Amino acid sequence: MRGAICVAVLLCPVIIPPQAAADSLPRASAVRMEQRITALSEFGANPQGGVSRVAFSQYDIDARHYVMTLMAQAGLEVSIDTAGNLVGHKAGLEDLPPIVFGSHIDSVPGGGNYDGDVGVIGALEVAQLLSDGDIITRHPLQMVVFSDEEGGLTGSRAMVGKLNEAALSVRSHSGLTIAEGIRAIGGDPGRLEAAARSPGDIAAFIELHIEQGGILDEQGLDIGVVTGIVGIQWWDIVVEGIANHAGTTPMNNRHDALLSAAELMLAINEIITSRPGAQVGTVGRIQAEPGAPNVIPGRVTMSLEIRDLSSDVIWAMFRSIERRAALIAADHGTAIRFEHIALYAEPALTHPILRQVIAEAANTLGLSNIEMPSGAGHDAQDMAQIAPTGMIFVPSQNGISHAPEEYTSAEDMANGADVLLRAVLAVDRGALEDPL
Repeated sequence: MRGAICVAVLLCPVIIPPQAAADSLPRASAVRMEQRITALSEFGANPQGGVSRVAFSQYDIDARHYVMTLMAQAGLEVSIDTAGNLVGHKAGLEDLPPIVFGSHIDSVPGGGNYDGDVGVIGALEVAQLLSDGDIITRHPLQMVVFSDEEGGLTGSRAMVGKLNEAALSVRSHSGLTIAEGIRAIGGDPGRLEAAARSPGDIAAFIELHIEQGGILDEQGLDIGVVTGIVGIQWWDIVVEGIANHAGTTPMNNRHDALLSAAELMLAINEIITSRPGAQVGTVGRIQAEPGAPNVIPGRVTMSLEIRDLSSDVIWAMFRSIERRAALIAADHGTAIRFEHIALYAEPALTHPILRQVIAEAANTLGLSNIEMPSGAGHDAQDMAQIAPTGMIFVPSQNGISHAPEEYTSAEDMANGADVLLRAVLAVDRGALEDPL
C-alpha cells in the first residue's frame, strides 16, 4: 500500500513523511476540548463545582458511554476489554505494535474536573485531528480509557498482567468490590488474562495529564516533560508506652507514647529534608489511645509514606528514620516498631527518547518546558513495565488537584494535545528505532 498511487486525491489518506515539519500539522481546538470537558463534568457533578465520579458508579458508567460516543465519532473502533478498559482502535498501514495513549475519567470522592479527564479529552482530540485530516499512520493507534485509576490503577494493572485475585475482593468507593465493578462496566473479572499485554505488544505508551502540583503554574511554563513517576512505600508505626493517670504521674516518670510519636514526626521531617533531592515523607494519620484528656497515651499508631524516583533512596530514608526511632524510644522508655504495609508502586522512569521527543515537540510549537518528576501515581507507572513510556504535564492552576478548585485552562489543554499528537507521530516515524 505504501507504493500505491491514489487517483481520487480527495479520498486519499495523508501519510506523514519522515521529514514533515511538526508545525505543519493540525492544531488542537481549545474550544472543542473545553466543550467536551465541560460536558464530561456533568456526570457526577457535585454542589462544590467539582465531580464525585468514583469508579464503577452509575456516574462513571454514564460518562464512559459519553466518551465511547466521542471515540466513535473520532473514527475509532471501540471495545471494552475484560478489565473494563475502553479501547479505541485505529488501523495503521503496517503490521506493527500499536502506539497507545490515554488516561482515566474516574475521580476521587469530591474531586475536580481535570485530573485524568484532560488526558482523555486530549487523546480524543488527537484522534479527532487525525480523522479530520485523514491522516493515517504506519502503526495502529489505540486510545485507552483506563478503569478505576483512583481506586488502585485497576485497569492499567490488569493490562500489564498484575491485577491479582486479592485485589478483586477489595471494596471500591462505589460500594462494589473491584470484581463486581469490572463486571458492571462491561468487563469480565474471570478472564483478566485476556486484557493483559506483554513486553513488545505495545510500541509506546504516552499519557497526557495535569501536573497536580504547582511547579509549572508558579514558573509560568507550558509543558512538563516527566522524567519518571515516584515509587511509594507505606508503613504503620506503632509506639507503645504506658497509660497512666495524668494527674498523679510525675513528668520524670512517664512513658508517654504520644511524646515519642511527636518527636519521631519531627525527626522524619528533618531526615527527609536533610538529603538533597526530591524525596518526600509524610505522616498523614495518627491516633493516640486511650484518647482521654486525663490519661497519658499508652499507645500511638501513625502512618509513614515515603516517595522518590529511586527505591534505594526510599529505603535509605527509612533506615535513617528507623535508627532515629530507636534513640527516641530509648529516651522515653517506649517501644517503636514499623510494620511495612505493602508496596504501593515501584518507581517508573520514562523512556529517554520519549522525553526527548516530547521536549522537541514542545520546542517546535514554541512552548516553554522543563523536565520534572511526577510525585503522584498514574497509569503510566504500570505501562512503563511493558512498553517505552512518556508523560506530558500541563499546568494545574495554583497546584490544586483532587479538589473542586482544580483547574487547567483550555489553552493549556490544547497545548498538551498538540504535543501529544506530535509525540505520537514522531514515534510512528521511527523515533524509538533510532539509537540515543
